[in-house]
Amino acid sequence: MKHRSLFLLPGFVLLLSCAPATPPVSAPEAVPTTERVLEKPAMPDAVARMMPLFAEGPIRAHTRFLSSDELEGRAPGTRGDAIAAHYVATEFMALGLDPAGDSGTYYQKVPLIGIETKGASTSFSFVSGSDRVDLKYLDDYVTTNELQTEKTSFDTEIIFVGHGVVAPEYQWNDYKDVSVRGKVVLMLVDDPPASSTEPTLFGGKARTYYGRWTYKYEEALRQGAVGAILLHTDASAGYGWNVVRGSWGRQRPYVKLTQGEPALRMTSWITSEAATRLLKMSRKDIGALTESAHQRTFRPVALGVKAVSVISSAINEVNTANVIARLPGSDPALREEAVLYSAHLDHLGVATPVKGDAIYNGAIDNATGVAVLLEMARIWSMAQPRPRRSIIFAAVAAEEGGLRGSQFYAQNPVVAAGKTVVGLNFDSIEQFGRVRNVSMLGMERTTFRDVAERVTRGMDIRIDPDEHPEQGSYYRSDHFSLAKVGVPAFSIGPGSEYVGKPAEWGKKQFDDYNDNRYHQPSDEFDPSWDFAEGVQMAQLGFWLGWEAAELKVLPTWNAGDEFLAARQKSFGK
Repeated sequence: MKHRSLFLLPGFVLLLSCAPATPPVSAPEAVPTTERVLEKPAMPDAVARMMPLFAEGPIRAHTRFLSSDELEGRAPGTRGDAIAAHYVATEFMALGLDPAGDSGTYYQKVPLIGIETKGASTSFSFVSGSDRVDLKYLDDYVTTNELQTEKTSFDTEIIFVGHGVVAPEYQWNDYKDVSVRGKVVLMLVDDPPASSTEPTLFGGKARTYYGRWTYKYEEALRQGAVGAILLHTDASAGYGWNVVRGSWGRQRPYVKLTQGEPALRMTSWITSEAATRLLKMSRKDIGALTESAHQRTFRPVALGVKAVSVISSAINEVNTANVIARLPGSDPALREEAVLYSAHLDHLGVATPVKGDAIYNGAIDNATGVAVLLEMARIWSMAQPRPRRSIIFAAVAAEEGGLRGSQFYAQNPVVAAGKTVVGLNFDSIEQFGRVRNVSMLGMERTTFRDVAERVTRGMDIRIDPDEHPEQGSYYRSDHFSLAKVGVPAFSIGPGSEYVGKPAEWGKKQFDDYNDNRYHQPSDEFDPSWDFAEGVQMAQLGFWLGWEAAELKVLPTWNAGDEFLAARQKSFGK
């Protein structure tokens, strides 16, 4: 990929803001669906008036700019990140939206610490007696020192802890009877599997939070380990080693530790090949260990091998921010409540080159989501009448490093969790044309479900279950940060059934993106993309937001859901 000449001249952002939109598209035409049972709902007049104003041109322009080489992948704290944030803030200003950040600005500062492992002065070895296996950084392993110090080291025993899960509700404890305090734990990257006798164990085919790498590190710290190693396979992680390498082989953002706050000295992934070498040293069989880890009777296994490591890190403060605007509601009694739209602004920046290209542009992930957010903001700014409740637009920071921006927002909200009606998140909107189906991960777990189903029927779109439940996608995007504080929140994204395309065409596009462009430099803007898909998702988000802003009763989580207690707490119950 060749760099184009730098075109970020003064006034360029405002020029884009004021540029005329492409001719408006009409409201979605009817798309035939099968097994039509319920009558198609009528679109509210206030929504119907705005639907024809959504346009492909602005979404295309925003996506192109935000994913350009000049922004260098928008890594948190970089020049490209700052330019992207200023671009979004300028768009909000041009639309006449109120600033909702710090001190009357559009920016909510997110205080982070950036940690970048220095591969040349970092070492990691497996040692057993006189036997020693030295691993190669990025090829065999990745690692970060979460103590946020420039150097740390350890020489300690490795304990295999199966899936690394402690789940009392499932009567499951992978740490039972063995102390791992001061040790390094090795674990599998997924949930314990369901069985014929327990088909819904740990969500069945769907991954739960227990299967996410973030949980596993959290539990290892709670158990007193000094380090945690995840054993990567493509199947268990849901992506290849190239994704792990691309995500971890660069600076990663963390919330700054308070004085005395505990942290792992080492969070790491190793390849399956490196794990094979480790287990060969320990004279253990990977198949037998994995099979034992699938049972409730599993107990941690000392491998008889030490992890010996020195981790050198570059530590610096990361200056980044969420960019937030507000459209005030029309009802004085309800305008302190709000609907929240979100999309993450960051990507991976400049990192390990692939085929000579080191810029991880993040066009689909997530310039497209921010572009849809901005298009909804444009339409909302013209809406008459205004909704009764307020609308919050948040382009959040540092999602790729662990949902840091949305995590900070959830703890420091513009509108309290108990007054946030619903969170509608947009993350990676493929631009391949109009779809017949959509995904709303987690929506079915909330009392907002009836509204979502009514709106999608009105747009002749089918809501399908998660097409890839094994990847645990609900816990991988910014809506999760809101859910943890109780807000009914979910991501809206296109399905894989495209209008005018063969049945399997969409799945092939998803697989190609996931295998070849996700978290790679090749996630670049493509002029041939069909941005009618972005228009469709923006229209859907607008209608859902209107309905949410007009609800008589705030939605909540279904009985028995893991987030219900947080919602009740936010309501003061």
